[in-house]
Amino acid sequence: MDDVETSDATASAATHVLRKIFGYDTFREGQQEIIEHVVDGGDALVLMPTGGGKSLCYQIPALVRDGVGVVISPLIALMQDQVDALTALGVRAGFLNSTQGIDERQAVEACFVAGEIDLLYLAPERLRVDSTLRLLERGKISLFAIDEAHCVAQWGHDFRPDYLALSALHERWPTIPRVALTATATPATHAEIAARLNLENARHFVASFDRPNIQYRIAPKNEPKRQLLDLLRNEHPGDAGIVYCLSRASVDKMAEFLTQNGIPALPYHAGLDARTRAANQARFLREDGLVMVATIAFGMGIDKPDVRFVAHLDLPKSVEGYYQETGRAGRDGLPSTAWLAYGLQDVVQQRRLIDTSEGDDTHRRRLGTHLDAMLALCETIDCRRVRLLDYFGQKSSPCGNCDTCKNPPESWDGTIPAQKLLSTVLRLHRERRQKFGAGQIVDILLGRKTDKVLQHDHASLTVFGIGTELREAEWRGVIRQLLAQGLLAVEGDYGTLVLTDASAEVLRGNHQVLLRREPERKPSRSSKSDPKSTAARPQASDLSESALAIFENLRTWRGATAKEQGLPAYIIFHDATLREIATRVPNSLAELGQINGIGENKLAKYGQAVLDVLNNPDPEPNPEQSVLL
Repeated sequence: MDDVETSDATASAATHVLRKIFGYDTFREGQQEIIEHVVDGGDALVLMPTGGGKSLCYQIPALVRDGVGVVISPLIALMQDQVDALTALGVRAGFLNSTQGIDERQAVEACFVAGEIDLLYLAPERLRVDSTLRLLERGKISLFAIDEAHCVAQWGHDFRPDYLALSALHERWPTIPRVALTATATPATHAEIAARLNLENARHFVASFDRPNIQYRIAPKNEPKRQLLDLLRNEHPGDAGIVYCLSRASVDKMAEFLTQNGIPALPYHAGLDARTRAANQARFLREDGLVMVATIAFGMGIDKPDVRFVAHLDLPKSVEGYYQETGRAGRDGLPSTAWLAYGLQDVVQQRRLIDTSEGDDTHRRRLGTHLDAMLALCETIDCRRVRLLDYFGQKSSPCGNCDTCKNPPESWDGTIPAQKLLSTVLRLHRERRQKFGAGQIVDILLGRKTDKVLQHDHASLTVFGIGTELREAEWRGVIRQLLAQGLLAVEGDYGTLVLTDASAEVLRGNHQVLLRREPERKPSRSSKSDPKSTAARPQASDLSESALAIFENLRTWRGATAKEQGLPAYIIFHDATLREIATRVPNSLAELGQINGIGENKLAKYGQAVLDVLNNPDPEPNPEQSVLL
């Protein structure tokens, strides 16, 4: 009976905090069980997708339990925003990292020792400093939260050596509950996280990795700049989004290209100075409708909920990295797009990077395994979501919303074209002791008398011109898919094509080669003429004309308030909260307080200003009503 009463009390306390602080009446799937387990002092390893509400799984226990919740996070550049978001909710929070001066650091340390904060964020390298460990021993700790826990896994995609030392937390504070959280983990990464953090005996909570609001689409590369511009203009006009490129130079060129074409875009990569990176990141978080063009150095921990698209212009190195990056779209649960342009050169480039990478053969095999899984996702004729979730060990059924579900590709017997192509590679090497790249191989198959082909006595080549039944783009697709299936390989700095051990079986006719035929693409249409488009601006898809007008007024007020206070707009209110206000149109503070996402502190700060917007069809922001209390 005592256990039942304790459990009821824990549940009641957690639900009270959820409503009072965060403004929600019910937990998302899986949250309550995790929270109650940690509140009761249990260790937990939590695998939950981006946007699934991981942060509440340690924030609420820290607020319910006695003491200060210590959060280990690698996201130094974002700690200020994380603390600002909590402060806006009325939560006492602080951080310690290398960006602070001594006075600011000492003030936070004094608050921690006095128990005058609820959550303290630390960079992992701080735990290697004896003074930090001595500080933690002077305060009362309610729990340790290890965010972005995949950083501990060398099998994962974002390894950080500092995370290896976090296993010492349990040795030094054995009675303090620990909760480790990550958004991406294959079974292998999951096991490595548990082992390295000594969490084998913790309860493991694995939520579904499915993000049904994200539409996954992978397109063959064909003038990728134009393809991206079409996507942004036709489907995401005025939306915030992230565009990932492999190199710094590509980032700079693409940001400039988008800006020149009327789309506000900013670059982000490690080659920019720290001040510029920080300024661009701050603008992206605080302003509506900006596009961030970045290398993968950008994005982890970005809590901007209204990112409507994530686009990749180069092939990601792994499915884990791809999932983590695409997961930055649609954190608010509204329809969003994950779009990737992928071509033959991507495969050649990634194979070459693996062959020339530092590390031993085991490391290179690991990179190759990651790439093979990514290629399988790109080349599948089945549902993208089924393939993606299967990679993380979860079964699902076709989603009906990805590109292969909406416009199914065909598979075709490509054995004869494969034999022709492999024979060309074989004959050039055996008879001429020559190795060619993909472009020259295709020219030979098509019988093109280019300068490079003419240098090699094409007339005596029995394979010259034997491939005219396919177009150049189709041959490049054959090469790409043979590389993906391991029936062809890339060698050397110039990306020449060579046979593999498996090629022989194809040449002997003992191995059937099934290939993916890209479906015919209809011309893209503007989202304005396609109201059923799931990637169109989501606020217009299910709001009445009057509600949409109110929503835009609320966004205008929110933007002005956020700018005045120096905060990201989403810290004031998420789009989802504004949409609900616009739909329900509350006429009192009591009614407004029933809206999801409006807790007591935000109701006191912004409630009257919101009601004024609702009562005034053309609102002007009132600074006196929106200042922080």
